[in-house]
Amino acid sequence: MTLKTTKFDVVDYLKNDENIAMYLSEAFETGDEAFIIDAIGIIARAKGMSDIAAKANLSRPSLYRGLKKSGKPQFGTILAVLSALDIKLSASAM
Repeated sequence: MTLKTTKFDVVDYLKNDENIAMYLSEAFETGDEAFIIDAIGIIARAKGMSDIAAKANLSRPSLYRGLKKSGKPQFGTILAVLSALDIKLSASAM
């Protein structure tokens, strides 16, 4: 008997703003820059990469390149993408 598996994609679980906020908060908690950038890219895929690219005034291919784990987007790009995702950043004392 063979076991059938399916590929896990976190995008399938990011269907509402609450789950998206929890996922991004957990990513920030790691302090891992590459993981945070990848998480923002995953959220952009969940919301529709073409729509997010247009709202952020970026090309879709450059958005894909910048938001992968090995990407190094500028902070302004991150802010534009978060704004396009309707995500507000806040800070608190540790």
